[in-house]
Amino acid sequence: MTEKSPSNTNAIGSNPWFRLMRFDRPVGIWLLLWPTWWALFMAAGGWPSLKNLAIFTLGVVVMRAAGCVINDYADRKIDPLVARTRNRPIAAGEIEPRHALLLFAGLMAIALILVLLTNPLTVLLAFFGALMAGTYPFFKRFTHLPQLVLGMAFGWSVPMAFAAETGQLPEQAWWLFSITLIWVLIYDTQYAMADREDDLKAGVKSTAILFGRFDIPIIAALMGLMSALLVLFGLRFIPEPAWFTGVALAFLMYQRQLWSIRTRDPQACFEAFLNNVWVGLVIYLGLFLSLL
Repeated sequence: MTEKSPSNTNAIGSNPWFRLMRFDRPVGIWLLLWPTWWALFMAAGGWPSLKNLAIFTLGVVVMRAAGCVINDYADRKIDPLVARTRNRPIAAGEIEPRHALLLFAGLMAIALILVLLTNPLTVLLAFFGALMAGTYPFFKRFTHLPQLVLGMAFGWSVPMAFAAETGQLPEQAWWLFSITLIWVLIYDTQYAMADREDDLKAGVKSTAILFGRFDIPIIAALMGLMSALLVLFGLRFIPEPAWFTGVALAFLMYQRQLWSIRTRDPQACFEAFLNNVWVGLVIYLGLFLSLL
């Protein structure tokens, strides 16, 4: 999942290395950061340690950048065939593939240093997370469910955050992991709907192609499932009005998204994808205010 908004003309947008890491398009950082913060604050029962907050926030930025780099490396022969992606730094010849791999290795090394500042359980979990992040881009070649792999990769920050903050993997961690997995399926399918024609030309597989004409009903079902899990999570672990208010606002946002994508217009699908940044925010605010 990589945003496709127009390139910026500022220093970040004009630098090919920054564009390769998508620093000019920070939506992906927020989408990965929200479930990480959900987990950190829930695990701590309030404010997490400043050390873990710094490690995981920086880790999100680094790992998201690494994921974008390896994605563009994996797609280096596909991107030139698609109008939307042919100007990516590797596809456009601004950065050589081997140099991109060196950057990926450097980013992964930084992530390793960060996780070594935590505890053995978190370090162990990090190796599984790195494996999923590094292999996700290749799944679109042979399965229509790369969004599922992305959901697992993004969601893996949740058990890691619990492990770092508590040294354990309690029930709450797996609830939030499951919620995050479903959330990623929702918004990355919306993204894939915006890209469906390009993906068909390039021979890339996705849930949007798999779901076909049932894409919107399936997304609606996933939204309903996620909302139900959020309500059950609140009843079980955090029965506070602020939490349910956040869940209700997220549900209303989902209704607006469904209405906007009803015609399957690519731009509307992409805007629905972007709107999920606010879904993540209202859930976080509901959690934060409840824990206060």
